Amino acid sequence: MRYKFQITLLALAIGAVCMQGCSKKIDEAYQNPNASVRVPIESIMPGVIGGLTYFYSSNGTGFGVQLDATYIGRYVQYFGIQTDLDSYGEMGGVTGASDNTGSMWGAVYYGHGKNINKIIEWGTEEQKWDYVGAAWAIRAWGWLELTNEYNDGILSEAWNENLSQFHYDASADFYDSCRAVCYRSLSFLNRTDGNVNKENFAKGDAYFNGGDVNKWKKFVYGILARSYIDLSAKNLFAANNYAFADSAAKYADLAMTTNDDNAYVKTAGGLLSAANNYYGPFRANMGAYRQCSYIADLMSGRNTTAFNGVSDPRSWYMLRENNSGNFMGFLPWRGGKTPGLNSSTYPFNFWGHATYNSTAAPTTDTSRYLWQNTSPWPMMTASEMQFTKAEALYRKGDNAGALAAYKNAISLNFDMLTTTYPQHIPVANVITQAVKDAYLSNPAVVPVSASDLTLTHIMLQKYIALYVWGTHQTWIDMRKFHYTDIDPATGKQVYADFTPPSGQYLVATNKSKFVYRCKPRYNSEYLYDVPELTRIGAFDQDYVTKECWFSQK
Repeated sequence: MRYKFQITLLALAIGAVCMQGCSKKIDEAYQNPNASVRVPIESIMPGVIGGLTYFYSSNGTGFGVQLDATYIGRYVQYFGIQTDLDSYGEMGGVTGASDNTGSMWGAVYYGHGKNINKIIEWGTEEQKWDYVGAAWAIRAWGWLELTNEYNDGILSEAWNENLSQFHYDASADFYDSCRAVCYRSLSFLNRTDGNVNKENFAKGDAYFNGGDVNKWKKFVYGILARSYIDLSAKNLFAANNYAFADSAAKYADLAMTTNDDNAYVKTAGGLLSAANNYYGPFRANMGAYRQCSYIADLMSGRNTTAFNGVSDPRSWYMLRENNSGNFMGFLPWRGGKTPGLNSSTYPFNFWGHATYNSTAAPTTDTSRYLWQNTSPWPMMTASEMQFTKAEALYRKGDNAGALAAYKNAISLNFDMLTTTYPQHIPVANVITQAVKDAYLSNPAVVPVSASDLTLTHIMLQKYIALYVWGTHQTWIDMRKFHYTDIDPATGKQVYADFTPPSGQYLVATNKSKFVYRCKPRYNSEYLYDVPELTRIGAFDQDYVTKECWFSQK
């Protein structure tokens, strides 16, 4: 018995050791999915950068500016779909259980959210200040983009895991937080101690700024410039109060000044859908889209007030011709049934299919500009910053400085197109230096005298330069001028000839008002944050017509 008992004890001991070893191996192989798992921040950053444009993950897609732009682009009349009486073309908002126009909400709270928090937390512990600074920069960008699209949102209670419902904060608080986070970002981006390393930073930043800290700083300064110019419709820019205009111009000068500074999100391309541009032919998302008549007329000299009679050579880079070789477009609320369009005047789709109503790409890829599979997507450019400076100086009464910035902004946009997007341009329509000089010397485009410069000049050339990629920023600009505000210098609309839908073509739920904001994302807010949505009136049919704070006087 004693011998058998000893054998039993030995067997139990060996079994316990084996079980302990097996348990350890099992724990290592199958970590608790509900427990915190540490991963290299270098592997988190690419997904966060993807969330600037079109976040792609196993749990959801469509978070970033690109998907929401397909709806907002109809509000500003950049492009629309061929459907007659399209709701968004009629300035409608989300109805029912839809996440449409919820992409920025998803980007900030899901695609970026805790991922940014972990980069900041672990990056601080590892003293990778470049990563920490970049993470704060994206957080600042998100706060500004979010409040300008939705107005109210979750700020002070964001990511509080003890809550299932959240209090919404006011837009003014988002602006303040955005600027504070920008300064925090710069404080980290300026550090060279610890484990700051350009080569290592480039691993996570390969598809944005390539590990270039100076480019990240310029991006942050650009966010600050936007945060001031976005408020130019408010009484903060009233006569003799130049602080906000001075700040907008100052930060624009500290941001991108050449096209080498431009911030682009890049894609690798190839046979994996997620590695291609959302707007490119491989992913086939944009086949039904066509340019609107407003942008086509503006760049073809048909606008009765702005650049009348001037054919813009950038049309061949940015727009699509029709079977007659001209640039036409449709009304976003009428699509393929726009009066006056037929098979010879209807524009090709953005991939260049010659069949007027085709939604496919042609057999040979002839896509241009932002419509290629690997098109770099601008998030902010030197041209935009110069337009920002031009508007700020103009509002101060510095017309000479405004004119110089305005001309430089147009020049920079020309150069961006010819160097970054020269693909598939017909030889006869390639922009040369002589072509560019002729355009810039045309007094209908660039006034000879600074005293003849108007807000209409500045805002409509900015409208062209931001075509498609800057849809969100253009919508901010148009809402600042309430779509149809008058330019005191011309007595006509700042956005000359811009005609929003009206009557039967303005969606009935708007109650004869234009759209000014988007609803929060349905699948988080309308299922869980009902008390707050009720408080801010988000269940009202015409909620989308309530002005955002930034455009209120």
